[in-house]
Amino acid sequence: MKLHADALLFDNDGTLVSSMDSVHRCWTRWAREYGITEERFAAVELHGRPAAEIIAELLPAERRAAALTRIEALEVEDVAGGVVLLPGTEELLSALPAGRWAVVTSATRPLAEARLREAGIGAPVLVAADDVTRGKPDPEPFLLAAGRLGADPARCVVFEDAPAGLAAARAAGMRTVALTTTHPAGELRADLVVPDLSAVSVQVGAGGLTIGTDGRP
Repeated sequence: MKLHADALLFDNDGTLVSSMDSVHRCWTRWAREYGITEERFAAVELHGRPAAEIIAELLPAERRAAALTRIEALEVEDVAGGVVLLPGTEELLSALPAGRWAVVTSATRPLAEARLREAGIGAPVLVAADDVTRGKPDPEPFLLAAGRLGADPARCVVFEDAPAGLAAARAAGMRTVALTTTHPAGELRADLVVPDLSAVSVQVGAGGLTIGTDGRP
């Protein structure tokens, strides 16, 4: 199966890079500091969601601002050595022309930029949690990225590893490629499902971008 697009939108953690060990290490420490029981913490989905939304499930309103500042500080401090490129990321991004792709993440901008720098990724366009009022699974982040690239949402393809991100892309009217880096294929609703970006190829032509799988566009 081939997908045709004018722009590609990538989630970051779990799609381009992996920082899952760092995420769990920092959030576990944060939960202990804020007196969150293990049982309550285990019931909250961490991946693919803005920190502010996670905190809102766990703490009363008057404690949330300080708690958000604290988790961001913990995660930024833990970036060094805690971020690795996932297979295929470097090869795929290097094949894309500038102005045709963006990173769309649920992380705050300082954290997202720190992770991208650690991984050696120079994203031409970055949409972070700070840029939107509603995070994934709302379509706002992906629609904002499409607007910044000057692309029709219907001509964008989103690469995601989390159900919330895929739901956001569908709500934005975009086609989707799911990576099974953090969730099993059965939990991922997408136009294409691949193990990671090493299974994806892109050809650049006058008519736009053609996305294929297993090295065959």
